[in-house]
Amino acid sequence: MKKILLAIALAGAVSLLMIATPAPAVAQQQARSLQGQVTNEASAPVEGAIVYLKNTKTLAVKTYIADNQGMYRFNALSPNVDYDVYAEKDGKKSDTKTLSSFDSRRQATINLKIK
Repeated sequence: MKKILLAIALAGAVSLLMIATPAPAVAQQQARSLQGQVTNEASAPVEGAIVYLKNTKTLAVKTYIADNQGMYRFNALSPNVDYDVYAEKDGKKSDTKTLSSFDSRRQATINLKIK
């Protein structure tokens, strides 16, 4: 009888741990990404532009060098943080845009125009 009660208690404890601990797949699904294209005033892609992404909570900055089509991408972004993004090339800069934590899209697109 004691072995049965112990087995039931152990099974209950394991069940609680499984419910309370989020699975890595669930946490990964919550992450989001940001992509876009950097263009100039003539709407031509700007190859080699440096795109800056600033986490407004930690102030950490990530960078990405735009490809030959002016495309950039940041992955694994927290859905609970606002991010500021802008691009620079040859001393010229785009306006700073914000990816808001209220934006629920898993894959957001923000295009940047260098003036």
